[in-house]
This record gives sequence, structure tokens and C-alpha cells, in this order.
Amino acid sequence: MENKKHKFATKCVHAGEELDLQGGIHIPLYNHSTFGFKTTRDLLDVVEGKKEGNLYTRYGLNPTIKAVEKKIAALEEGEAALAFSSGMAAEAALFLSQCKQGDHIICIGDVYGGTYELLESNLPSAGITTSFLLGNEINNLSNIIKPNTKIIFFETPTNPNLEVLDIQKITTIAKSKNILTAVDNTFASPVNQNPLLLSADIVIHSATKYLGGHSDLTGGFIIASKDIIESIWPWRKNLGQIMSPETAFLLARSLRTLHIRVKTQCETALKIAEFLSSHENVLKVNYPGLVEFEGHQTAKKQMKYFGAMLSFIYNGSAKKTADMVDKLKIFTIAASLGGVESLVTQPITTTHFSMLPEERERRGIKDGMVRISCGLEDADDLIEDLEQAMK
Repeated sequence: MENKKHKFATKCVHAGEELDLQGGIHIPLYNHSTFGFKTTRDLLDVVEGKKEGNLYTRYGLNPTIKAVEKKIAALEEGEAALAFSSGMAAEAALFLSQCKQGDHIICIGDVYGGTYELLESNLPSAGITTSFLLGNEINNLSNIIKPNTKIIFFETPTNPNLEVLDIQKITTIAKSKNILTAVDNTFASPVNQNPLLLSADIVIHSATKYLGGHSDLTGGFIIASKDIIESIWPWRKNLGQIMSPETAFLLARSLRTLHIRVKTQCETALKIAEFLSSHENVLKVNYPGLVEFEGHQTAKKQMKYFGAMLSFIYNGSAKKTADMVDKLKIFTIAASLGGVESLVTQPITTTHFSMLPEERERRGIKDGMVRISCGLEDADDLIEDLEQAMK
């Protein structure tokens, strides 16, 4: 059941869902690799695209996968979506489908370490180059656009500095040059913002994070217009990047509670950020919900809530920071984010470990930086845990 007029929470539960032949209230798990036809004509109608149907799971023509794609497309206000085996698979398919040898990408602000490595180290071997622009250098964006620039890519809020980039400002520049804009919306989630409504062309998610929400699956999505999705689909098919039906089934379950989970996590993050901002052993807190945070006004303009991620700079060396983190009892030391449990990590040891120290320093990723993913525990318990660890 799907209605474009439905509000977000209703879409979380019902978009992409329909009763199956046995009356099941959700699309069941079809873990079939292939699907049969009564006649050759029926098969050809699906192969030739004359009618919608199920054919072969690697193609994505599987009812469980298609149902979760319809759900995330509705949540992001997009025409269509593609499910992938991981967020990095989605990014790779995007760049390879929209760029060819000799083309150019612009990456703005901080990004996940794997994304940086893909752009900086892997794609150049295919003849695709990237220019990296810091978030505070947006005013120089027009000057580094080249005739062969195909995509402007960025996260907002960014990983791990939580920098908030003005989506409409960037997309306005991109559209004036006929360049695609792709936004990684993983940190915010569709609960907090919808980049497509702010004129972005493409939205990317690591479904491993908030969309999955329970640290028990790995996946990714691209959401865009039907034309863009059709241009990416053959790359997913032939690179074998499809999400498994089992993962799609589990993910659809998680998306039904997305709204209530993330809203609660955002409320907890604000409380923790306010606590940290007044702590004597904290030099800086990065959280869009703080009035003194540089990107606060932009966040108010384009986000519903301020997110459930934050980072802070602890007043200590890498070792002293690690010692403090090791004293935490409720937080789990782990590299991911977005689950129901609160996680903590030092970016220099996990997400940005492979980045050169001088590049980390240039981006403000200090040895004392700690990144927090707020879960669903009681906020007071999490604050007490941080307080005892920082004594």
C-alpha cells in the first residue's frame, strides 16, 4: 500500500508493502535465485521490459528486493531506488556508471575513509580523477569545475566533523553547469532530511547504519530519477552488487521502525552534546544542534532534527584518549554507527586510519577526536558513563 500523501511514519510502515497470496501482511522472503514462467511469451515480456515481473535475483528482479526499494524511494521522495550489497558498492556503481575515462569528480568536505580511498586511490586507475574541496572552501567551487566534471559528491552532516553543507547552494552551482549532485545521506537518514527535495539529483545510503538500525546487516541504496536509476542498473547487474533477498527482508523490517528509532536517538545526541560542551576535559564538540556550532543555521534550514551522531575533541594525546574510551562501560568500541546500541570510536584508529596523518590534520581529524553514535539507551545513563570515563 502506498500513498504519496501519507506522512513519513506511515510510509515507513506501509510503502512498498502489500498482502501476498496467502494474506501475509508484509512481502515475504523470496530467497529464490530464479523465477519460473508458464510460457516463453511471459518470460520475454519481462526480459524486454514490457511488463514488471520477477526473473533472476542478481538482476534485482526479486519481489523482496523490489519491495524494499519501493519503500526507501518513498521515504526519500524519489522516483526509484536500487538496493546494493553495501554502501561502498552503491558508490562504486554510481561513479562508474556516470563517469568514463578522462572524467572528473568533485568531492566536498569530509567523507567516510573508504569513500576517500575509492576516489583518491581506486578510480584514478580507471582514468577518473577527483578534486577534493574542504567544506569551508565552497566559495571556490565554481573555480575548480572543469568541462569534464560529471559529479559533485558530498556528505552532510560529514564524517567525522559533522560539518553541515548547504545542499541547495551546492546544487544551484552544479545545475548551472549541468553537473549531477550526489549526496550521501547516511548520517542524517531520511528522518532528518531529504536531499532530493533540496534539488539534489542522487541520494546514497549505507543501509548498514540507520536504515538497518540493529548492526545485523550490510547494504546500500541509490535513490534518484528513473532515468538515472536505469543508467546505473546494468552496472549493478554485471558487477554482481545486488543485495541478498534475506538482507532486503531484514531491512524492510527495520525500516518500519526507522522514524521512532532515529527521532529518539537524535534527542539523546542533543543531551550528550550539551553535556560535553560544558565539560572541562573537552576542547570542542561537533554537533549541528548546538547553537554555537558553525553549521547550526544551515542545519535548521534543511534538517528536521539534528542527527544522532556527534564527535568531540578530548583534551589529551591519542593514547590518553584511548585510555578514556577504554573506561567506557555502556558504549561499545566499534567502527560502525546507527544501531540501537551506542558506539564510540576514534577516527584515527578506524574510519580514517588509512588516511595520511597530514591529511587528517588538514581536515581537523585530531588524535583526540572521539566519534559517538547514540543508541536507544537512556540518555542519563550514557552521560554518567562518559562522566566517569573522563574523570
